[in-house]
Amino acid sequence: MKSIILSLIACVFIIAPISQAQAKNTPCSGKMGGVSHCSKDGKFVCKNGKISQSKQVCR
Repeated sequence: MKSIILSLIACVFIIAPISQAQAKNTPCSGKMGGVSHCSKDGKFVCKNGKISQSKQVCR
């Protein structure tokens, strides 16, 4: 019984950092709907039509 509990705890510590790494903010995240395309000057155009304020360059 102890080995099952220890195994479950070990799995939680292995899986938890992976999900946190995937939870990063990306351009046009949340209500913006995601990235639609790149503008000519390298900015992200969101699916709702707005230009992202991200400092990253869209390629």
